[in-house]
Amino acid sequence: MRLARRGFILGGAALLSGCATASAATQTAAFRPLPGLARTQVPTIAISQPPEVITAELNTTRPLDPRGQIRKELMDRAVSALDIHKDRITQRDRMYLVDFQKFSGDERLYEVDLHGGAVTLMRTSHGRGSDPTHTGFARNFGNTPDSYMSSVGAFATAGAGFGAQQGPNVLLDGLEYSNDRARERAIIIHGADYADPDFLAREGKLGRSYGCFSVAHADLPRLRERMGEGRLLFAWA
Repeated sequence: MRLARRGFILGGAALLSGCATASAATQTAAFRPLPGLARTQVPTIAISQPPEVITAELNTTRPLDPRGQIRKELMDRAVSALDIHKDRITQRDRMYLVDFQKFSGDERLYEVDLHGGAVTLMRTSHGRGSDPTHTGFARNFGNTPDSYMSSVGAFATAGAGFGAQQGPNVLLDGLEYSNDRARERAIIIHGADYADPDFLAREGKLGRSYGCFSVAHADLPRLRERMGEGRLLFAWA
């Protein structure tokens, strides 16, 4: 009997309240009590506003990287790059970071949600010119064609591509003197057998690229879809 009365009351409220617009965090929809129903028994209906969007510029209640998985210097430099390259970094929903201080077998490619702060971890290779003796650590970085080195600094994603050699990929434009020849050098994000988990399990580290950000084949489709155009990829050591 209690459920029937509550359903009847809520139904009456929907008919009488109409399309209310919230002017504060919540508001109460008022309606006329039914005959014989005491004022103290009149229920209220709470109407909530959409959640506040938190970005890199307004990030007080949901901090970026709440678990502290990203090195602070890398995060700080990447957030600064969002503003420095604001004309090229037009999409501010997520960004991508690469920590070349970390071992190649570690998860060091991060997707950072700039609205909620969450971080998704992946693996990526570095160039053979950055690690000539294949230690698993990148030591040298460059921007010269045929150096096979990885480049550091800010890149803008330039959409999904397809190459004759590497197949599906994500194109990159270098935005700084340290990487502005990325297109000339064909520095892209692509899948590679030497970045797959079975290679890591067998060799104990990832293989080396010619300077590209090679990733596991399983990670590439998601990256191609989500990176799109105009998002930041920031690599640092």
